Amino acid sequence: MAKMQGRMQGKVPQGDDRGDGLKEKMVAINRVTKVVKGGRILGFAALTVVGNGDGSVGMGKGKSREVPVAVQKAMDEARRKMIKVNLKNGTLHHPVIGRHGAAKVYMQPASEGTGIIAGGPMRAIFEVMGVHNILAKCIGSTNPYNVVRATLHGLQAMNSPAEIAAKRGKSVEEIMGLAK
Repeated sequence: MAKMQGRMQGKVPQGDDRGDGLKEKMVAINRVTKVVKGGRILGFAALTVVGNGDGSVGMGKGKSREVPVAVQKAMDEARRKMIKVNLKNGTLHHPVIGRHGAAKVYMQPASEGTGIIAGGPMRAIFEVMGVHNILAKCIGSTNPYNVVRATLHGLQAMNSPAEIAAKRGKSVEEIMGLAK
């Protein structure tokens, strides 16, 4: 019993514990119970996001009998599954919608000084990836896992002006409306 209590008192990692310059945020910890013949078995599931503050972000989930182990597994998975998102001066290029399951997320760029106007799991993603000005709204399901996945789907679907110009065979100035 003492051995198990020693493991349960472990530190839950927050911030930048590894020294690799990545920001870590815990989105949710869920306590789950498995009922067996002899009683109940407790377990924990953790959902985390990791980002470098410059447009890269990753999401991970981990499960274990102890909270610190579940969080560490989630952080490791988030580091492995990072994606790169093109940002424009700390905000998005254009409004975008992301969907996952019953969760629908609407995100739009905001002017300088607006800040991060988003709730819960979306705010954690924007903070770790380096977005400073954004307006975001969660529509439908507010399940943290689905909201995080919907946000990442939306961010991956976003195109930079250079990508749109290349697809259309035009210059970036024509796409942005700067051509005379």
